Amino acid sequence: MKKKRVAILGSTGSIGLNALKVIERLEDHFEVVTLSAFNNVDTLVGQIKKFWPRNVALSSERIPELRRLFGKRVKFFDVAEDLPHLASAKEVDVVILAVTGAAALGPFLSAAQAGKVIAPANKEALVMAGDVIVSEARRAGASIVPVDSEQSAIFQCLAGQDRAFLKKVHLTASGGALRKVAASRHDRLSVREILRHPRWRMGAKITVDSATLMNKGFEVIEAMRLFGLSVEEVNVVIHPEAIIHSMVEMVDGALLAQLGLPDMRLPIQYALTYPQRLPTGLRPLDLTEFKSLTFEKPDTGKFPALALAYYAARKGGTLPAVLNAADEVAVEAFLKGRIRFTDIFRIAEKVVMAHKTVSSASLEDIRYADACARFNAVAAIKVIE
Repeated sequence: MKKKRVAILGSTGSIGLNALKVIERLEDHFEVVTLSAFNNVDTLVGQIKKFWPRNVALSSERIPELRRLFGKRVKFFDVAEDLPHLASAKEVDVVILAVTGAAALGPFLSAAQAGKVIAPANKEALVMAGDVIVSEARRAGASIVPVDSEQSAIFQCLAGQDRAFLKKVHLTASGGALRKVAASRHDRLSVREILRHPRWRMGAKITVDSATLMNKGFEVIEAMRLFGLSVEEVNVVIHPEAIIHSMVEMVDGALLAQLGLPDMRLPIQYALTYPQRLPTGLRPLDLTEFKSLTFEKPDTGKFPALALAYYAARKGGTLPAVLNAADEVAVEAFLKGRIRFTDIFRIAEKVVMAHKTVSSASLEDIRYADACARFNAVAAIKVIE
């Protein structure tokens, strides 16, 4: 069997690390040809020594150092400029897109236009320009097999189903670090407290977004793009145990759910092996260990970011890109201690409400809206400081 050649863009983050664990275990099925990292060079060096990829992208100022270390055996590229080229390279079959934030848009679009199998763990690119990406993927025959546990669950539940019989999808959310924390305390919460997610070990940005429920709002928009749904067809339900990763509801009332332990290696391996399945070697789910599986409606009064995301989803056009950009800037400011946790939503809301939406948005419109939103979010942060 011919090995699938894999590019992992964002190989030193949690998704990239887990993807390499899967590939190492299934070394007869996969070959790592490309790795990229932004600033975690020590981890990247270890990955190069273990997997010996042909291509590696990292910060341009660190390239001479690694060239001295590895010589001509590895080709080095600028992570800020060359990811679209690497994502569309002929020697790549599957692109695992684990780059954070809007930086994923270029390589995602490039991989789609090149007809690759794309396994996105990044939702921001689809939030910003999902219609453009999906359209290009269809035109070029690319496959998008999501790695996000919720979108992977929907993808799996819809396999073999006639979409005419789909009523809606239900995205599950653990509730993040603040599900049981009173809203009156949110102003005083530290970065350390926010980063204590009860179920998943993730990067700082996505963990903060999980605490505000903005991440779940982004997933609403992502699901709309991936599965061709209206905003009314995407529901969010809080499921603290994080065993049911999402559900689809059919017109006859049947609910189809995908269950599994909260381990990202499961959706990563599914995306890599699709349309086949292989044993994972992980402990199987034992339902007798759980006395109950519980569900709650999200409290948008306590977590207004989810309602703001639904608003952006309904308006469409350039507004989701604006929401993503404002949130990205605000979360970074919070992580650096410049603003309070509750300021994240205030800044995002201010920027979103001030934006004049372009409805039938081109890629140029989206990128311009993204840049303007970032400028306005920075200005809003300066006022708070």
